[in-house]
Formats: sequence, C-alpha cells, structure tokens
Amino acid sequence: MQTRIERRDVHGWIILDKAVGETSTGAVGAIKRIFRAKKVGHAGTLDPLASGVLPIALGEATKTVPFVMDGRKIYRFTVRWGIETDTDDAEGRSMQNSDLRPDRNSVLALLPEFTGAIEQTPPRFSALKINGERAYDLARAGEDVDLASREIEVHSLRLVSSPEAEHSVFEVECGKGTYVRALARDMGRRLGCFGHVTNLRRTMVGLFDEQRAISIDALKKISEQEGEAGLTPVLLPVEAGFGSLPALNVSSNDAQRLTQGQPVLLRGRDAPIIEGLVSVSAQGALIALAEVEHGSLKPKRIFNLPR
Repeated sequence: MQTRIERRDVHGWIILDKAVGETSTGAVGAIKRIFRAKKVGHAGTLDPLASGVLPIALGEATKTVPFVMDGRKIYRFTVRWGIETDTDDAEGRSMQNSDLRPDRNSVLALLPEFTGAIEQTPPRFSALKINGERAYDLARAGEDVDLASREIEVHSLRLVSSPEAEHSVFEVECGKGTYVRALARDMGRRLGCFGHVTNLRRTMVGLFDEQRAISIDALKKISEQEGEAGLTPVLLPVEAGFGSLPALNVSSNDAQRLTQGQPVLLRGRDAPIIEGLVSVSAQGALIALAEVEHGSLKPKRIFNLPR
C-alpha cells in the first residue's frame, strides 16, 4: 500500500528553468512533490520542445497568476529556413519545401512588418479549444483545424545572428497570446522560403527572468541534501509576481475590513493620490490586491498568509 504524502501550506514563486522535453504540467507535478505543496500552478505554458522561464506559483501565489501571465514575455528562437512543418517546429512533418534561403538584408527588411499590433493565426497544434476540444488533439486525429486569426502585440523583434544560410536566430518581446512558432511560419511564408522553429527558449515572463531560474534537478538536489529548510531561500515571496505595482500600508483595522471584502476610504492629508491596482500590506504582511477608485480602496484578491 502506497504511503500517503502529507501536503503542507507553501506560499510563493519558483522561477523554474524548464528543460527541453519536460511538459509544463509535468513540471508543476514535480514542484508539488518536491515541496509537498497543497496547491501549485504555472503562469504561461511552454511547449515540451521549449526551455526556459516557467513561473510556478505555490499556495496563495496562485491568486496572482493572471497578473504574471499578462506581462510581457521575451523569447530567443532559431528558425530553420526551407521547410514548413505541420506543427511549425522540428517535431512535425514537412509540409512545404523551398531551395530558397533568405539573405541577412532580406530578413532585416522584413522585421518591421512583424512588429507592433499584427494579426496572427495560431498553430494547428496548439492548446486552444475548438468546441471544447484541444486543437492539437483534433490535429493529431487528422481532423481539419480552423483557428481564427487574432491581434497580438510584438513589442520588438530583432535578428540576433545568422550562423549560416539555413538558420537565423531571433529575439522577440511580445504580449499575451503570441505564438513564436506561428511567427516563424509567417516570416518564412513572407520571405517565400518557408521556415520552422528548431530551438525556443523563454528568457523572461513579466518580472521573472532567467537569471533567477532554477532547474528541477537542482531543486531535487537541494531537497535531498538540505530538506525543506534548504528550499525556503529559493522561494520568492507572493508579491514578487506584481512587484512593479504601487504599494500601500494600512492600519490593522483597515486590513480587517479589506479581508472581509469591505472597501476602505483613503482619507487625510497623507492619503496617496493614485488610481488603479495596488498591493496592500499591514504590519509588514501582504493583505490584498486592491483597486483605488475615487479615494476608495476596494479589495480584488485577499491573501491568507501566515502573520
């Protein structure tokens, strides 16, 4: 009979450096086992063939996942010219081929067309749902997958290097909902030579970058050698997910009102003159995310953190 693992309350963020071959769901399961955490989620799926920054939220940090997912993302990716695949990456089968290879100047001239607000049709092999079914499940079953194009935001796209005629390396900073595989596919079509992604690494999500990322293997090693005490320093606080927000400190009485879902009036000459979303603390402890509107502080997310 298998021994039941006793789960514990763990709150904060792990900036995971996901390895190629790992699924995002599998990564969440691994973190849950290592920390014996009750509640774990991730902010932004990465394809199995992609590596890099995958923010993992534990406990109360899961309430802030939407704020992290809405942040900008940076990817470095390699495109192989001459072949378009059905998955738009190296895992798929060849669909279209060309002997043409673009020169550096042609690639550079193309980049402005794929910068700013652009229309993009997601890959057929994606996690988007069609009538309740995942697009990749329908595609694998040989069914027609018709996904509507949508507007995305590409803040910057630059050519990093062209190691040889077959490949180009790019870095893109983009908004929510952008598919890098589709970007490579569409650039290849526009250049008339086709293309697909052979390497993809995410280097930043919102405020989280790869400098602070740690692998599952490294976490396992810490757990085995130092136990739970060794894992604590690796865990970023819940507020790390929205550290760019203005911060307010309130009294214990006002904190109690907020945690009960009641608004708080910001009065007096020291009242902050701000509008919009803020993080709220009391006596050094995070209490809530709240909206400041016409001098009133209205709670949006309440955090039940140990004090």
